[in-house]
Amino acid sequence: MTTHNKPTASPSGDTDPGAARDASGPVHPAFSAFPVVAIGASAGGLEAFEQFFRAMPPDSGMGFVLVQHLDPTHTSILSEILQRSTSMPVVEASHQLPIERNHVYVIPPNRDMVVERGALSLSVSSRQRGGQMPIDRFFRSLAEDQGESAVGIVLSGTGTDGTLGMRAIHGAGGLCLVQDPASAKYDGMPASAIQAGFATQVLAVQDMPKALDADARLRRLILQNQSAAAADKRLTRVLMRLRTATGHDFSQYKRSTLGRRIARRMAQHGLVDIPDYERYLAEHPDEVQALFQEMLINVTSFFRDPEIFGYLKANVLPGLLADRAMGDPLRIWVAGCATGEEAYSLAILLRELADEQHLDLPVQIYSTDIDAEAIAIGRAGLYPPNIAEDVSPERLRRFFLKEDKGYRVRKEIREMVVFALQSVIKDPPFTRLDVLSCRNLLIYLEPDLQDRLMPIFHYALKPGGVLCLSPSESIGSHQDLFETVERKFNIYRAKTTLASRRTLLNSRIAWTPEGIPSEPGAAGPRLLRETSVTELARRALLQAFAPASVLTELNGDILYVHGETGKYLRLAPGQPSNNILDMAREGLALELREAMHQAQAEGRPTVDREIAVHSPDETQPVGLSVRVLNGPGPGHKLLLVSFREIQRPVARRGVRKSKSGLSAEALRIEELERESMLSKQSMGAMVEEQQASNEELQSTNEELQSTNEELQSTNEELETSKEELQSVNEELVTVNSELHSKVEQLTSMQDDMKNLLDNISVGAIFLDRELLIRRFTHDATSVYRLVATDLGRPLADIRSELKDVDLLADARTVLDTLTPIEREVQAGRVWYLARIQPYRTMDNVIDGVVITFNDVTERVQAIAARRARDLAEAIVDTVREPLVVLDQQLQIVTANRAYWSRFGGDPAGDVGHSLYQTGAGQWDFDTMHQWLDAMGSPERTIKTLELVHDFPALGQQNLKISLRRVSEKGGHTDLVLLSIQVL
Repeated sequence: MTTHNKPTASPSGDTDPGAARDASGPVHPAFSAFPVVAIGASAGGLEAFEQFFRAMPPDSGMGFVLVQHLDPTHTSILSEILQRSTSMPVVEASHQLPIERNHVYVIPPNRDMVVERGALSLSVSSRQRGGQMPIDRFFRSLAEDQGESAVGIVLSGTGTDGTLGMRAIHGAGGLCLVQDPASAKYDGMPASAIQAGFATQVLAVQDMPKALDADARLRRLILQNQSAAAADKRLTRVLMRLRTATGHDFSQYKRSTLGRRIARRMAQHGLVDIPDYERYLAEHPDEVQALFQEMLINVTSFFRDPEIFGYLKANVLPGLLADRAMGDPLRIWVAGCATGEEAYSLAILLRELADEQHLDLPVQIYSTDIDAEAIAIGRAGLYPPNIAEDVSPERLRRFFLKEDKGYRVRKEIREMVVFALQSVIKDPPFTRLDVLSCRNLLIYLEPDLQDRLMPIFHYALKPGGVLCLSPSESIGSHQDLFETVERKFNIYRAKTTLASRRTLLNSRIAWTPEGIPSEPGAAGPRLLRETSVTELARRALLQAFAPASVLTELNGDILYVHGETGKYLRLAPGQPSNNILDMAREGLALELREAMHQAQAEGRPTVDREIAVHSPDETQPVGLSVRVLNGPGPGHKLLLVSFREIQRPVARRGVRKSKSGLSAEALRIEELERESMLSKQSMGAMVEEQQASNEELQSTNEELQSTNEELQSTNEELETSKEELQSVNEELVTVNSELHSKVEQLTSMQDDMKNLLDNISVGAIFLDRELLIRRFTHDATSVYRLVATDLGRPLADIRSELKDVDLLADARTVLDTLTPIEREVQAGRVWYLARIQPYRTMDNVIDGVVITFNDVTERVQAIAARRARDLAEAIVDTVREPLVVLDQQLQIVTANRAYWSRFGGDPAGDVGHSLYQTGAGQWDFDTMHQWLDAMGSPERTIKTLELVHDFPALGQQNLKISLRRVSEKGGHTDLVLLSIQVL
């Protein structure tokens, strides 16, 4: 079995849920319809949610429920944000909404949410702000409703919400995944779940979907391939192989715990049947060690359960340090130390007490475990930086050294602790201990093994030594070995009794020391340590003159017997008892009880009280003495009961007359009357004492209850304030995360808008109400000489390239009238359409103006050219001589009325065609070709041609043709103007 630290149970003291559910049942319970995955997070959870769903396939067949700490007064946009990360529907949960496959549900603000029969149940949160634990609440309901189909995931967040919920899911056989604290934005919640020991796997968020899929497939295969009875037998064979290889026996572990841990190893190798895993163990020796490590839960922390350590420092350890002889070391054993945090915590407490009381006493702390890796960590004494959450700044400064990798325990504390590999069953215990701490180990063991450990612990402790268990553990039925010091924290003190030695001898444990007597008075003759005459005389005198005596505890348990006591004590019928009151013969019990009570309560001895003791053959007068002795420990008291036989003849029961002349019946009556009177007196005194004690106890109890209520009220107020502050902080972080997401979205939109404006080549200047520059686009620098440092300056201070235009006056007019203004402006050779419009916010508030510049140079030139052409055409039409305008390809652009009337043709059909093709080809002759082709480079000179030509439709014509090249405005297009004069 192991001796390492186990995860604690809930604060209420409940035991392991998985063990309580089924300690010896099947390894794999039934698998339900589909897994329901509950994901809890608080601060920093938004980023983790997005990472998870980006990696989660949309057709996994699972249902997802997100539980986050939300501000109850703030409308959540979590569902809108997450919808961008997954194609699964993301909806805000509503009352009685069934959980469906491949859907995501988000808890609404200011609502409590649980799951009932596969549906989400909502209620208005009635708890005060700060006291809410919505993740724990939902996880617990999920474990109860879904069993091992429940999956709990704890992501980034502060505080401890989710830890107890993970415990419920873990106990129900579900899967528990925790985000690696190193990858979490806030590691409080993941670290808490990991330290509690309920994390099946610790993963990065993006790796969790693969783990979910692998676990679902494995559970289905295991259910198909295994029966409960066969699985239990095969599990035993795996444990036997583990014991053979490592020497440690886990057969007394609770079956539910073993089954889950073996199943985890099987899942990592893709095995679904225990026989396959057994063969895998045989073929891979390294897997045996890996399985051994899987069985160990090295979960602990500094000053775990601070209330317990506070009680030890205030009420237990000072008593152990007081009145200790010089050089007598204080011996402590921490069984199942894991990585040693608890041992060092005790060492720190002792060092603080020694400094406060100015003591210099040696301390020996034995810290043991069967995990060699954990022991190595403890010996090194180097722990991660997050121990600052458990250790106060003062203790960190005083007892630790800050290093790059964390905190190292100072040498003076490390020297107080000795680490060793040891098993509490396999190996002999440390003995003569003042304190034995074994916390959170017993809850994972079968009751039979727990019962066997208690005598071992008692044997290891000194009389009056202290045993510390966790709040979820107890000493069971061994009240004869321990008395309770503090029931709330399960702290006990070892009684002075040899019962544990007898139990160990009867159990035949291999390490039991030889020579321990089975009965206090039944040991064989011991060799004389001395052979002096003085020792021989002392023994002879004791044997001859000392009365038969019995040394007992205050409650009557016999510790030592001297002389022959058979006349006074006998073995009572029924269950054997070692108590002197149960063994007293007839007539002795009442007087003996009264004498013991008198000695214990008042410290007043009873000396030689004459009592008639009845044996089967006679009634013998006996002198009873009861004295109080000091025990071996401080404050420890014992009772010495002595019996002196009175030498006065008493008639046997067959004789009718005594020597005094009284009959036996009369003597018996006198004796009974005396016993009756004594009984009445004793009972009256006892009743009076009991009433007085009850009144004192009642008064004390009322005072303690009142004090406890006040302290509890104060503690609740402080706890509530702390929780409120933590909750407000988490809510603010959550809102900040959502706003951060919005800022990122707006930044992206702003980038898109900038690229849009840059690509459409529109110059824009944004001005506020004072006409100060807010921002501008690159194209605006062609109009105004703007640079990046001009933001915030008045636009009036910036030089403009515009000619004879005052846009600032127009801007003020727009601000006053809210009427947009447009005008064409010229900057150099470039023409712009300047638009000035009001700048409106999302709330429809006028907060400035926007001036945009669109390049319209080509449009302006085209309009000018069209106007010039229209004007030219109008002028040409008024000329009486035929005129025709050609382009560079000698195609007719236009002609006047005189040309069409003289030479004929169709204005609609000939425009756009070559001059040679018009008028049935009347201009298509060699002279015309040669003259037009030889007209040379464009010049603004007039060339003439006189010719006589026979036109088909007109006959012979004597013509004088003048040619001139002309250009449109801007010089882009060359035209040829032909003027024809008929001679």
